Amino acid sequence: MHTEESQAIRRCHWLNLNNPVYVAYHDHEWGRLNLDEHYLFEMLLLECFQAGLSWECVLMKREAFREAYDGFDVNKVANYDEIKINELLSDARLVRHRLKIEASIGNARVFLAIETEFGSFAKYLQTFAHHRVFCETGLTRSPLSDALSKDLKKRGMRFVGSVTIYSYLQAIGIVNSHDPCCFLSPRS
Repeated sequence: MHTEESQAIRRCHWLNLNNPVYVAYHDHEWGRLNLDEHYLFEMLLLECFQAGLSWECVLMKREAFREAYDGFDVNKVANYDEIKINELLSDARLVRHRLKIEASIGNARVFLAIETEFGSFAKYLQTFAHHRVFCETGLTRSPLSDALSKDLKKRGMRFVGSVTIYSYLQAIGIVNSHDPCCFLSPRS
């Protein structure tokens, strides 16, 4: 992927062009609106593990997470028990953090409760975003991420601070933060 052609395309300044997985994520996922329920859960789970780490680090473990977390099946994750927690803790391919693993299970349960209450997690998100895509750069949080984070915490989710939720909103495309010079910027 690190070819002369990929170098000629202008991308966000922070992107590691030497990592083809990261380039593909940037070019085909990040900042693109995707409200598929399965994707929303996958990104929420991964973003919560990212807290305190780089996104590139978590992204490189994504396939291992997919395998270990039953393809990001929210119903299965919500039913994980202590045996599964210990299995995840012993998997060297993952971020082995007990509190984050336990939070991923609890967050799956809250995710399902939100789906039941609102009809889908996407509909819940839209009660905050009002079907808008926010185009903004240079931020790590916003009034939108503050409000969503506060409500998710109230509902019992963990590792969902405003900065993590802002990153989540960027990942699922409710916030488009591509640099103005990037070929994916809505301003280009």
